[in-house]
Amino acid sequence: MRPTNPHPVLALAALAALASLLTGCGTQGTADAGGGGTVSPSPTKHPQDCGTAPAELGAADAGRTYCLATGGVLRLSLDGTAARPWTPVKADGDGLEAANSGIVLQPGDASAAFRAVSAGTVRLTSSRPLCATEPHRMSCKGLQEWTVTVRVTKP
Repeated sequence: MRPTNPHPVLALAALAALASLLTGCGTQGTADAGGGGTVSPSPTKHPQDCGTAPAELGAADAGRTYCLATGGVLRLSLDGTAARPWTPVKADGDGLEAANSGIVLQPGDASAAFRAVSAGTVRLTSSRPLCATEPHRMSCKGLQEWTVTVRVTKP
């Protein structure tokens, strides 16, 4: 009687190759025209550790934690497109007060400015569709999330 698979070693090798290909599925970058891609957060060694907030935050700052002394001003600008617009930036927590961003926006952009008024922690968030929404074209329901944590400290 002949075996049904004359090359069992080749079948096992093919199965192993397929398994290794599948383990890489679902991990992709999302850089595209009209905005920054997803950036992995920088790890912090201690809950109080954070980088000094730059003058302006953008899409590349997603997932990071920054410190800002009271009296400081933080601006952010997320470049989007009309087909993939950013939602208005939300601030959850205590320590920041909305300020005039003074920037003219293009369709799809999100802009905000905050003044550090008291010690606290604030989570800034926005999101936009992963796929452009155009009539009669394929679309998806995925979202690109943008989150930054700001720790307001006393000088």
